[in-house]
This record gives sequence, structure tokens and C-alpha cells, in this order.
Amino acid sequence: MARGRLRVFLVLLLLFILACLSASSVQRLYYLFRLPFVWRKSSAYATISQERDHFDLTFSSFPANYSTEDAGLRPLIPAKLHHIHLGPNPPAQEWLTARADCLKHHDSWETFLWNDTNAPQFVEEHYPHLYDMWKSYPFMVQRVDALRYMALDKYGGAVLDFDLACKRSLEPLRRFEFVAPAAHPSGFSIGMMLASPNNTFVKSMIESLPIFNHIWPLLPYVTVMFSTGCHYASTVYTLQTNRSSLRILSGTSDNPSMHMLNGFVNTPLFRHLGSSSWHTKDARLILLLKNVELKLVFVAAVMIFGFFALLVWCIRSARHRLSTRDVESHLQSPLVKPLFKDT
Repeated sequence: MARGRLRVFLVLLLLFILACLSASSVQRLYYLFRLPFVWRKSSAYATISQERDHFDLTFSSFPANYSTEDAGLRPLIPAKLHHIHLGPNPPAQEWLTARADCLKHHDSWETFLWNDTNAPQFVEEHYPHLYDMWKSYPFMVQRVDALRYMALDKYGGAVLDFDLACKRSLEPLRRFEFVAPAAHPSGFSIGMMLASPNNTFVKSMIESLPIFNHIWPLLPYVTVMFSTGCHYASTVYTLQTNRSSLRILSGTSDNPSMHMLNGFVNTPLFRHLGSSSWHTKDARLILLLKNVELKLVFVAAVMIFGFFALLVWCIRSARHRLSTRDVESHLQSPLVKPLFKDT
């Protein structure tokens, strides 16, 4: 009986929330919240495997001087390496050391370092319709994230976070059109992405930026993740009608988290310093929810949004009542002359 009442309450609460939101907001929320429930099915074919892709996920069989072309494969991703650092503070020394390791393992690749000098000019020149939005992002990391997609779209190659120290070359991954490592508990990480230039999926991530550009009050971590970050990119991935050329780098059956970049980890490709320099206080709460059952997270999210929707409704109702009262008192004032007189 109690469960039945709870279900009815949640359904009514959800209907109330939907009534208070615009159609576009409802659709955006639906796409974002459905990610954990659809990710496994959406990425089943995309996950790189030895059986289907004939690819050694441990990378141990690829020599240091491995060449995609010499192996008889056509490289779809150009040999270009991108790093991004925006903001007034210089990169930490450990980040510079990590980038130096990557440059050493990719000495024949063309390298790019995007900063406050060349990034705004690049965005304004190649994506003028997004320039104002890009400049107005409230958090620096949003500009960094959006710039990842733009650089990959224009030039292709690999874009890496500054806190990834390469242990070997990314050359073996150039046979694919798009590659990103799996994230926990769902989606993929944008800390490492490889893509061919003018990639359809990358273009879709850029075109979707205005649609998901929304500030979540008091939740900067959620704002970033839902507007430009990993959750955003993974959501756009699930909306693709054709994902046959997209690849997710996960791991072997006995070690599926082999390539996940969570915290201070060593993967076959990187030493991840786990800086998470953009994480704010609300990130701790969100990260704690990763191991909580999805149904409970969904119920909690519905209740939270229900509370805020109710608050907005109360404020709007109060304003409407005050406005109506002011009009009535104004009309009843002896100083207001009637427009028509009874004859």
C-alpha cells in the first residue's frame, strides 16, 4: 500500500515538473537522465574488442615504433596532438612534465597548444555563430571542453588532458574514426579523444552545444557535466542514429576498467595524475552517487527538481497575486477617472 502511494506521488510530482518546464527543457532533461539506462546497449557494438576488431587492448603486442600504415591499415585519424590550457595561471610543473612525456612518444606528430592567445581567434574565425556563447560560459572548463570538439572537428587527431602522461604512442588507435575511453559508471571520458577531421559525431557535439547550454543553480559540477563535459558528450553519442564508426576503449573481459581514467591510475597508455582541477564542492556529492542504485538516484532527482519547480511556481503565483491586487487597487482609486459614465 505504501509503495503504491509512493508511486502515485512520484508520478504526480513528475507530471507537475513537466508542466512547469518548457518542451525543450523537458526533452533536454529526458536525454540527460536517460544516459545511465541506455548506455550499455548503445555502446555494446562500439566497445573495442579482440574478437571483433582484432585489436590488442593491452597494447603489449604493439612495438614502440609501430606504424599503422606499415601494418597494412589506412590511418583514418591524422597524426596531430592537441593540448589545451586556458586561464591566467600557468600550467603546473607536473602537467608540463606529463605533456613532455606525450611529445616524446609522438615526436613525428604535429602538435598544437591552445591557449588564451590563439583559442579565441580560432573559435571566432571557424565557429563565429558559437563565439559569443563560448566567451560567455561561466566556467573556464566549459570553454576548454567546447574547444576540444572544435579542434578535433577542424584538424582531427588526438586531444589530451594536461594531466595525462603518455607511456607509449597512440598510433595503434589511428585505424579508427573516433575513439574515447570508457568512463565510470557510464559514458566515455573526454580527457582523451581521437577523431578524424570533419567527423560526423564530433560535428554533432558542436552543434548540440547551444541546446544543452543551461546553468544549474548552486551546482557548478552538474552545469559543466551536462553542458559540455563527459555526460553531455555521452548523451549526444546515444542520440546518434549511426554509431558504427565510433569506438569506446574499455578493456578486456577480466579487466573492463583497464583504460578508465578515474583518479590516480596507470593504464596501458597513460599515467593519470587525477588532478580534477575544475571539480567544485558539489562534485563530491555527485561522485558519491556513482555507486548508488540508479532507481534511487532517479527518485532523488525527481524529488529535488520537484522541490525547485514547486518553489518557482509559488514565487510566480505570489507575483501574479500581487500584480492583480495592484491593478484592482489602482482601478478603485478616486484619482482614476472612469472612461465611460452611465447615462
